[in-house]
Amino acid sequence: MRRIPRAIQLLVTRYLRRLLRHRLDAQQLQSVIESALATLPIQEKLLVREGALRSSSLNRQLAWAMAFVAGAVNAGGFLAVGHYTSHMTGTASILADMAALGDLQMSLAALAMMLSFMGGAFLCSTLISFGQRRRMRSRYALTLLLESGLLLLFGLMGARIQTEVRFTLPATVMLLCFIMGMHNAVTSIISGAEVRTTHVTGTVTDIGIELARLTYVNRHHRVGRVRIMANRQKLTLLLLLLFSFITGGIAGALTFKHIGFKATIPLAIFLCFLAARPVLLELRLLLHRLRKQWAPEDHGSPADP
Repeated sequence: MRRIPRAIQLLVTRYLRRLLRHRLDAQQLQSVIESALATLPIQEKLLVREGALRSSSLNRQLAWAMAFVAGAVNAGGFLAVGHYTSHMTGTASILADMAALGDLQMSLAALAMMLSFMGGAFLCSTLISFGQRRRMRSRYALTLLLESGLLLLFGLMGARIQTEVRFTLPATVMLLCFIMGMHNAVTSIISGAEVRTTHVTGTVTDIGIELARLTYVNRHHRVGRVRIMANRQKLTLLLLLLFSFITGGIAGALTFKHIGFKATIPLAIFLCFLAARPVLLELRLLLHRLRKQWAPEDHGSPADP
């Protein structure tokens, strides 16, 4: 069982052994997983295929889903804690400005936000590399599950503190920056940096470039001259990213305004929904291997002559 790390393998094996022998038949559990997979409207390879192996439809589905969550967390988080936690360009500018003005406290606060964002990307990449070395198909999905758990933790922390933010940096801001770092890293790695859900500056810049190429008139065709052509497929993806981020921002701001930190619950559920198919596929594979492993034990050894 090379796909599953040893510690996780022991825990899951023990639970499944008890489940299969005392509560559910293996075939019943297999049918439950199959029916769950059949009802999910998520493409099978959405969080499995990487880089050049991904199709344009996979990247489009990844783009709108992850950009929507990023926009909701960023805009809603601003109403909750008073900071845009995915805007590292602005944070770096604040760090420089406050350092020039001699405001050490604000400079350290901005630095802490940047380091938290970087730490989230670092942890995400480490977990994905760990799963890749062990050939885990659910390595990206498990990272999203961790992100959803941290979102719920942010909501729990936020509901217990004062929402007024002065010149101190609450732990909630650092946690939200950490979450956004993870969120941006997982989409960047799996798409080969083609989809960046929180880097709206680059998205808008690329949209302008492609629109210029789209509207450019190639009046005179000369031999050896390359025609200026827009990448329509890339332009569609960029527009989808921008639209989803703005739509998510509106939804996140409205939900945080009306229900407060409880708005993290539907976002966490949505991330779990995205991660469900790869996790179920990994579970089905694990169940198949465990059944083969236990087959001699269940049927007994042949009698000696």
